[in-house]
Amino acid sequence: MAAIRGRLAARTLAPGDRLPSIRGFAAAMKVSPSTVVEAYDRLAAEGLIRARQGSGFYVTGGGLPPLALTQAASPQELAVDPFWVSRQSLDAEPGALKPGCGWLPADWMPEEALRRGFRALARADGAILTDYGGTRGASVLRRLLLGRFAEAGLAVSPEQLMLTGSGTQALDLICRFLLRPGDAVLVDDPCYFNFQALLRAHQVRVLSAPYTPSGPDIAAFEAVVSAERPRLYLTNSGLHNPTGAGLSPQAAYRVLSTAAAHDMIIVEDDIFADFEPEPSSRLASLDGLERVIRIGSFSKTLSAAVRCGYVAARADWIEGLVDLQVATNFGGPSPVSTELLAGVLAGGSYRKHMEELHRRLAQARREVAARLETLGIRPWLMPRGGFYLWCRLPECIDSAELAQLAVMQGVVLAPGNVFSVAQTAGDFMRFNVAQSRDPRVFEVLRQAMATMRQQGGAAARN
Repeated sequence: MAAIRGRLAARTLAPGDRLPSIRGFAAAMKVSPSTVVEAYDRLAAEGLIRARQGSGFYVTGGGLPPLALTQAASPQELAVDPFWVSRQSLDAEPGALKPGCGWLPADWMPEEALRRGFRALARADGAILTDYGGTRGASVLRRLLLGRFAEAGLAVSPEQLMLTGSGTQALDLICRFLLRPGDAVLVDDPCYFNFQALLRAHQVRVLSAPYTPSGPDIAAFEAVVSAERPRLYLTNSGLHNPTGAGLSPQAAYRVLSTAAAHDMIIVEDDIFADFEPEPSSRLASLDGLERVIRIGSFSKTLSAAVRCGYVAARADWIEGLVDLQVATNFGGPSPVSTELLAGVLAGGSYRKHMEELHRRLAQARREVAARLETLGIRPWLMPRGGFYLWCRLPECIDSAELAQLAVMQGVVLAPGNVFSVAQTAGDFMRFNVAQSRDPRVFEVLRQAMATMRQQGGAAARN
């Protein structure tokens, strides 16, 4: 009861949210299911939660305590929800293994090019080191992006592009600009878990359509758009996160046609574009930025420590987004970040860096897939590029319970249902192949799955 009250006080559980399952919470807290049943019944009697027949327990919102600063919860106390992987990965102890995280290891990144860039900045105009950034971001980096867009077949004018503090801030600004509480937003199922976390913060209704190896399930996509009229559709077109799938030309055409018929705006997160060996279909290129907004950043390819994102959209929307960025950030991203990134992108080292990443990741995907296969863990598909494998676990292995056991052994995993709005991916796990090279990852997986099978057998006998 105290653990649930703590989550309510910290607002990690909000009105309408579903509580952890009795079985899953019992395993996380290391108590019997009957203890959790009694705790939930008492909380329901207090009016803090209520039961829904056949669905579980949900937060009512009645009697929520004032928001207060609390001590950080232990992994066992945290619900395995869209915040879980982020918190475990970002706050992991030194030496922890993070096959569930969303970035490359430091020794895979262009450290020497970044160091050269920092040395050049030390000799730069003092204003770069001390002043606010312009409202649209540094012109030198925007020019580079315009050139890269043109090479990919997307004509973007300077008035249609702005830089932001990060890719996440780009999406946050768009949500502030276009959404109001209660609006509906459509995402893929599965989708990047922080899409869900951010949309929850904006108090919108999150809808989902299943994702296939060639894009969204078109029949389901069209049905939900027709029935619910979502304001936005949020997706990755290239190297979809978490599945690694690509968008076929046929699916792209149907998505754009459906969006036009129902006045729906599309936000296309293109953060993994440079990991593709050959470019696939892009909604922004096909649409010409009429109703598609493209966002992205450099955190996956260059540095997550040097934050900078971008938005490419209609010029009138950019004007509104610029005002919002001034209101919330007083200017664009740090000139230090933008000048550093521009210097690295403009040099020949970036192309060589990406070529080397393609080679190393292709080898890592093959090797990690083979090692996972020995444990009965199989990729849903083999992506053309990138660093994720979306894998199905052996029968009767729940990914959330597996992740809870693994984190106690210093291994952070990304269980399937944190990516699934419909909670239909309990037998899936996302693996970052670049972060899965240590043999301890596979040993912890083996031991944890063996423990789960033993506990399942004992429960069946009882």
